[in-house]
Amino acid sequence: MLGSDSMNIIKNWKLHILALLVVVVSEKIGMLKFGLIILLPLLHAMIFGGVISYPKFNILSKKQMEVASAILPMSMMLLIVKISLDIGPNIDMLFNSKGALLLQEVGHFFGTVLLGLPIAVLLNMGREAVGASYSIAREPNIAIIAEKYGLDSPEGRGVMAVYICGTLFGAVWMAVLSSITAKLDIFHPFALAMGSGVGSGSMMAASVGSIIAFYPELEQQIRAYAGAANIMSTLLGIYVCLFVSLPLANNFYKILTKFRSKKEDIHHEQA
Repeated sequence: MLGSDSMNIIKNWKLHILALLVVVVSEKIGMLKFGLIILLPLLHAMIFGGVISYPKFNILSKKQMEVASAILPMSMMLLIVKISLDIGPNIDMLFNSKGALLLQEVGHFFGTVLLGLPIAVLLNMGREAVGASYSIAREPNIAIIAEKYGLDSPEGRGVMAVYICGTLFGAVWMAVLSSITAKLDIFHPFALAMGSGVGSGSMMAASVGSIIAFYPELEQQIRAYAGAANIMSTLLGIYVCLFVSLPLANNFYKILTKFRSKKEDIHHEQA
């Protein structure tokens, strides 16, 4: 993890104290409601963490931030264990969902291509659009692009840009979007839960928290559906992205750029 400096994770009391203060203050603030939007303690903690880690404030050194980043995978392991414990008692319910759990994964894998790629092409992103829109750009997706194109390629720049945006704003966006959608009451809470499992633990946790705020009596079932969908997205995602969504993004990109070139030629002729 950190080689010979791995014990710094345990010995760095400054990080532990700051993390504890952030958690206590965030929980003390609690849930805030603004119309359709619900702000959870998780969002407060992310904001406080962003302020604390802002380089100009010199609260944390770069080395301490590197140590803090190494703690995250261990923390996510605890979250995955909690999710698994919710899945077990509800395994029959998940099996009874039949094809719904599998079918909703189509949106996770193809929604980014069908919705994101046209916008990226419209913004003249070039081949960066393929890397940016063929997936939600988490670690496995970066690995695919790195092996196929290299991270110094346009596709590599695209996937890294979305990865950074997802890391910084993904959980916040998912929490706000989920709270608005849950408040509108246009989808079943289990459907919202399955939609939360996009393959990112932090995004799923933020989204599920917002959904549970509206349906507290269904907390265990919501966590089970979200956890199952998240695991499926992670396990199936590598293969689907490699063999389906990436080729689809490449072919769709060619069609869109060709269509745009023809449209521009027509405009030039008319001018």
